[in-house]
Amino acid sequence: MNDDYYENLQRVNPGYGKPRFSRTEIRDIAISIIALSVAFTILYRNSSSILAFFEYNLGESMKYVGLFGLSLGLVVMSFLFHEFGHKFVAQKYGLWSEFRMWPAGLLLTIVTSIIGFLFAAPGAVMIAGNMNKEMNGKVSIAGPVVNIVMSLIGIIGCFTINHSGWVIFFMMLANLNAFLALFNLLPIPPLDGSKIITWNKFIWVAAIAIAAIELIIVRFYLPDLYWA
Repeated sequence: MNDDYYENLQRVNPGYGKPRFSRTEIRDIAISIIALSVAFTILYRNSSSILAFFEYNLGESMKYVGLFGLSLGLVVMSFLFHEFGHKFVAQKYGLWSEFRMWPAGLLLTIVTSIIGFLFAAPGAVMIAGNMNKEMNGKVSIAGPVVNIVMSLIGIIGCFTINHSGWVIFFMMLANLNAFLALFNLLPIPPLDGSKIITWNKFIWVAAIAIAAIELIIVRFYLPDLYWA
């Protein structure tokens, strides 16, 4: 590629190749994290096993604080890290890349959690600049790869501290990230999978196969492991 190409990239992102956050982005990230954490707290407020664990370890008055902390950890290590995967790879290519919240989606997230299920639509990473098919594919796969890694950490955590109440966090981490990885890898626009399969079908097959295996392990084996 010629020098003009890289010069154009640098105009798009003055911090070419380096992670950058604007004030607007930091605000949107903070609001989205809090809203998602509240939504997860509401969703799991009636889970007797999780609340019993926090009540035993933190006391009656602090059990919901513990539940919020658990939700916050899940949000950061699942949704936020997924978006950061997209953002940092895009910025590595010199593209403008920032997270923007979707206010209507955040409201929908809270409302659905009250009803009893969670439709999480906090926002997304917006990208602009000169991006070819290969760049788009690599930027797109970065998010699901993060989820695959986080799910693997959750699975390993379940085996490592099995029979401990703290395994609840690792079980939820493994389950949530395996689902997010598999869902985002579906080859349906505008999901990540539709861009990855256009770029490289073999990488897409490998990624979605790994995500599916992780979800099978989480859904059909880990519950028995924990309650053994």
